[in-house]
Formats: sequence, C-alpha cells, structure tokens
Amino acid sequence: MSTSTCRPHEHLSRRALLKGALATTAGATVANWGGLFNTAAVAAEAKKHGKRCILLWMNGGASQIDTFDMKPGRSTAGPFREIKTKLPGYHICEYLPKLAQQVDKLGIIRSMRTQSPDHPDGIYHMHTCYKQSERVPHAELGAMIAKYLGQVDADLPSFVRMGPTGNAGSGYLGPSYEPFSIERGGKLPYFTSPYLPAANEARRNDLLRFMEAEHQKENGAGAYESHRVAKERAWRLLRAKELFDTTKDWPQHESLYGATEFGRSCFLARKLVEAGVPFVEVGQDNYDSHADNFVCHKANMQVLDPAWAGLLIDLERTGQLQDTLVVWMGEVGRTPTINNRAGRDHFIRGWTIVLAGGGVKGGVVYGSTDADGREVAENPVSEGDLFATIYTALGVNPRAKHFAGTRPIWATPEGAKPIKELLS
Repeated sequence: MSTSTCRPHEHLSRRALLKGALATTAGATVANWGGLFNTAAVAAEAKKHGKRCILLWMNGGASQIDTFDMKPGRSTAGPFREIKTKLPGYHICEYLPKLAQQVDKLGIIRSMRTQSPDHPDGIYHMHTCYKQSERVPHAELGAMIAKYLGQVDADLPSFVRMGPTGNAGSGYLGPSYEPFSIERGGKLPYFTSPYLPAANEARRNDLLRFMEAEHQKENGAGAYESHRVAKERAWRLLRAKELFDTTKDWPQHESLYGATEFGRSCFLARKLVEAGVPFVEVGQDNYDSHADNFVCHKANMQVLDPAWAGLLIDLERTGQLQDTLVVWMGEVGRTPTINNRAGRDHFIRGWTIVLAGGGVKGGVVYGSTDADGREVAENPVSEGDLFATIYTALGVNPRAKHFAGTRPIWATPEGAKPIKELLS
C-alpha cells in the first residue's frame, strides 16, 4: 500500500493543475470542464464544423408491411389501409398521415437483408454494424459520430440518448465517447439537483479530482479512468443542465410534436443538435408484436407520426435539416406471415429503414421486396452498407481504422458500400 502523502506545494498548485486539460492513459485529452456552457458559441462551432445525427430507435422492430412497404390485396397485408403521400405514386400506412406530407424529405430503404434475428444480437448489430458474437468491443454509431463530429472542449456531451436504445456503448473508442443516458422526455435524474451550495460543491469536486489524479499515478487501470471520466461527465451535465429543461419551450411545440413523452424527447433532440450535440438517440418501445401486432402498431404510430413529422418540420424551419441526418430504424423487421395470435414475428430477409436530411436525397425509394414481402426483389442492403451510407452522408470515412488493443478494426466491414442513389 502506498504511503505517499500530499506535500504543501501540491496543495498550493492543485487548482492550477485542475484548470488544465486532463489526459487519459491513452494520451487523449479530456474536455476542459471549466468554462460554462455557451449555447450561441457552441452552436456556431457546430454549424462550422460538421453535421449532426438523430436516431429514432424503434425498439423491438417495427413492421415494414404495416408502415412503408405495404402489400394491399395480398394475404400478408393485414387490416391497415394505404393513403396517398406527397410523393406521387407512393403510399404509406393510414396511421402516418402527417408523415405522408413529409415523404419528399425521406430516403426509404425497402430492401434491408440482415443477419441477426434476435433482440440483443440485433440491437448490437444495428448499432455497430458488426455481430455481437465476434467478441470485440465494437463502438456504437453514436460513439463513432461523437468521436468524429464532437468537440473535445465542449461542456455538452457528444452522445445523448433517451428511452430504450443501444447495448454496445463506446467499445474500443474508450470512456470519453460513452453515451450519456437521460430519462424519456428529457427528464434528468433527481440526483442532478445539488444539495450543497455551489462553492462547497466546487471544492468537493476539486478535491476528488486531485485525489484521483494522485491515485492514478500508481494505479493506471482502465476501470479507474472510466470512473473518473464518468464523474467528469456528470459534472458537465450540471453545468449545461438548463438546456435539458424544456418546461418553457414545450407548450409552444406540443401541438407540432404531439403531447407525448416520445414527442417531447424528439423536441429535446432538436434542441440538443442545435446547441452542438452531434448525436442524439431517442427510443420508442413496444414494437415486438408477436401478438396483437395491429393493436400495438396503431397505438405506436399515433405517437410516432406527429413526433417524427414534427421533428422534420422543425429542423427544416430552423435551418438544420440539411445538416442533420434523421435515421428511423430498429433491430429487425416483422414477418409477412401473420401468426395465430394476430402477431408478426422477427424478420430479417427484407425490411425497411428510413433516412432523411443531412445529405440524403428526399423522395427516393431504394430497393424492393417481392409481391408478398417475403424476399428482397432488388438491391439488398446489409448492415455494413447502411452504416457506410450514414457515415458518408455525415462526412465520416466509413473505412476509418481503429484498434482494439493491437487488433485493427474498421468503421464498417470489408465490402460495405454506401448507397450512392440516396446521397445528394
């Protein structure tokens, strides 16, 4: 056990030490948390330096046949009817009427053919574009975007998520890019309210930083570093806490997004990307409809429709849509066959994902399935192809190379290609 103690000059210099940037064991500089969050300044930098991404995650896997790839008149169709959209000749589900007026903004992929049919594996695969069985700590899409589009000196986190979302985290990119999870609707945990006066809290935090810095000199394990970074991220949230409060703004936007928790989360996502957060994920639950598929989907779409359409409208009217990619997807699709419980099971042989804004052409439908939706008829798209498209739209190299220890790992698997027809 170490017997070292603090010497007088160390006490005198620790504030100067803590004001400087903190370095990780890998040599990367961690954010300088000293400056207070400045919305205008960060937003200006965000606009100057790159694009943003909002992922709308349909946890459990939404049905393509009951949303964007309907099969009227076929045995697989189900009871939902089609409605016309702003895009001539293209129809979507009757329970997406607001989104029907935004279809000219959408790039719709109707030919996803993926490899992981179960929830944990599928969630991992559709967040990283790699199989969970590879036993490599892959980085989620959000962590990758945080690395390449985030600002190391910002007080805001670079990767925020709300609701049911991914299960991989930052993987080999390290603790600096871990997601910052908050409650649905943007509600912050109760413990984010400090119970000490600000000056006392600051002294306690400085002392903890100093003690951990001393401890790290002789104990350089990754777990200690992860804990330190997590604490810094928590303090950062307190500095930027006011941005997460939608109390004043929400009444003016509630009718646009819908008076729901998911709608409010989408509104907060818009606020966060405007303030400079490069990646925000918002999860909607209850799509795993092995029974009562149509009851579940009708209820979900009545929440999804105003929230998603409202987000696109709001991004466009605030001048952000061209620089903000909105991705709508889950881990799997649903079977064309309707089972004996009026449900649809997991399906990976031909399903739908939708992109909008941020360098994606609107009014484009890519790929197709056969008459009953049982197989991809043309232009199959893999997980890697999807991620290569997303990365390319956001200005990130889809073949960027990283390392897990000494093992090289690429952002997307070998052979993955961006869908040029969707990119503007």
